[in-house]
Amino acid sequence: MTSVLSTPPAISAGTLADGPQPVLSATGGLLLRPWEATDAPVFFAAYRDSEIRRWHTRQPVSEDQVRGWFDQYRQDWAQEKGAHWAVIRRDGEVLGRIAMRGIDLDDGVANCAYWVLPAARGAGVASRALTALSVWALGETGFHRLELDHSTRNKASCRVATKSGFLLEGTKRSAAIHSDGRHDMHLHARIRGNERMPQ
Repeated sequence: MTSVLSTPPAISAGTLADGPQPVLSATGGLLLRPWEATDAPVFFAAYRDSEIRRWHTRQPVSEDQVRGWFDQYRQDWAQEKGAHWAVIRRDGEVLGRIAMRGIDLDDGVANCAYWVLPAARGAGVASRALTALSVWALGETGFHRLELDHSTRNKASCRVATKSGFLLEGTKRSAAIHSDGRHDMHLHARIRGNERMPQ
């Protein structure tokens, strides 16, 4: 038997899936666009980078598997479970990845994740992409809360989160497994109407 909510959903079903996944603009000439099959080589190569491998335990084993992930990303959008973008320059060069996962339309909550290719690090790519995603999700789409978590040892990810207005809410002890064992995880969140705006 299907349960019935006692409150209206924060975001109506179909809000995402009834249209195409949008292309979002970020400052500094960046765009967030859905992944395309031709991106598979650069996506696969990203997971040969030691820093990306260190913080992401789910890693593709082939470009064919990457294309399968891209198919799943499209299904995630159609089923309103997730949204996945390539972060690119306007000339089309892929610089990184950003995503919303675990979308809960009833509560208006989602979890964000990102990585940036080595050549693009240190230029604010991740924070600009995360800010653009936050503006779209919280300001235009009706989400109420965006969360992200990262290892307490991942100082770069922590800087991205705080720079993008995601306040540190606490530490989840021994919450995730990485290649070198269990890690404590920082939990950050940005909330519609009550968030600290990026400086």
